[in-house]
Amino acid sequence: MRRRAFLATGLAPLAAGAETSRPNIVFILADDLGWAELGCYGNRFCSTPHLDRLAADGLRFTHAYSAAPVCSPMRASFMTGQTPARVGILDYLRADDTNHLSPKLPTLAKLLKDGGYRTGLIGKWHLMGDYRTRPGDPKLHGFDEVICSEQSYIGPGYYWHPYKHLPDVAARLPSEYLTDRLNLEAVDFIGRNAGGGKPFFLYLAHYAPHTRLSGKPELEKKYAARADAGKNRNNPQLAAMLESIDEGVGMIVAALDKHGIAGNTVVVFCSDNGGELNVTTNGGLRGGKSMLYEGGIRVPLLVRWKGRIAAGGVSSEPVSSIDYYPTLLELAGVQAPRGHVVDGVSLNRLFQKPKGKLKGRDLAWYYPLEKDHFLGGKSAMAMRDRRWKLIHFLNSGERQLFDLQADPGEQNNLAEREPQVVASMSARLAAWRERTVKQ
Repeated sequence: MRRRAFLATGLAPLAAGAETSRPNIVFILADDLGWAELGCYGNRFCSTPHLDRLAADGLRFTHAYSAAPVCSPMRASFMTGQTPARVGILDYLRADDTNHLSPKLPTLAKLLKDGGYRTGLIGKWHLMGDYRTRPGDPKLHGFDEVICSEQSYIGPGYYWHPYKHLPDVAARLPSEYLTDRLNLEAVDFIGRNAGGGKPFFLYLAHYAPHTRLSGKPELEKKYAARADAGKNRNNPQLAAMLESIDEGVGMIVAALDKHGIAGNTVVVFCSDNGGELNVTTNGGLRGGKSMLYEGGIRVPLLVRWKGRIAAGGVSSEPVSSIDYYPTLLELAGVQAPRGHVVDGVSLNRLFQKPKGKLKGRDLAWYYPLEKDHFLGGKSAMAMRDRRWKLIHFLNSGERQLFDLQADPGEQNNLAEREPQVVASMSARLAAWRERTVKQ
């Protein structure tokens, strides 16, 4: 495996005396966390001090996207750098689904392990449907350690021990809450690997706040007592679950400081897709999980690398979960093998210059459904450039066009007013589909 020169990323040199080896990577993924739930994105109900500090100490993206409006396809895009249309995982995988992430693919974990990293998955995988035969088991994809990752199909609301989807997991904490357990395991993983002579890649994939919502009772009561508490807007259960995730972020940052490796560890936090509309509003964005409107695909994204990424940066550049793969591989000095198409691009130039621009490109989505999603999503494709967003509904043929600069809430369909834009984007979207969708 060839390694690139480390400073080829364009990032600022480390301070004198600082760690100069390849960075550790901590990637924290929340489940169904909407774009606007964090304080650093303007939320004044949820308490997220540790995530807000992560943003203040690093870089916050305001136009970050999931490659899909549901779980499994996004996770496939993260592991491969490919759009779900190319991977062939287009929807969330059901309990009896034979589809899975092929072990033949050069996943991020596999390449980092081959490149000298110690790799660990803690929490949700959901890249196989049939958990009886485990055809896409994460252990086949390059993880040295797989901890508290589902052993049977993921059921809703299994947040308290004993966990139905983790029948072999013994409790380590009194009245154990799953998010607390995953946070504890993450801190322990860092401790085991901080001085091991190898850099490490930790993928902490929370099962929360995916519905059914179930926060700690004392936290739910705290938020419910507030005068501004509501059902979907300012949801006490959602806020309680998020506070537990946030607490774990603080624990992880403290562990990095304790072991003296904060200056050589990249910490990334994001969500797999937008929030469900039955529990949140997605901060004024239209739609939610299962939809290709902004509320279904725009997500929070924070990146902290102490001493290497300037504190307090904000990037408005459109980026996608397909970009994490080439970004992290470049930081690690590892290249994807020839023949593996990477649809994403490295974001490392934005780490150095948050106000910079990536080379012009279209972001595209393909989400075909045999029937409407139970949360309201419809079979559709979509494309956005820096200004325009086109949604093509596959069953009806309807096309909707939005000017995201003037109308981020996608309230005004300009398809009839801007036929040339519709025609141009429709042609580009059709061409993208033709060259990308796995046959």
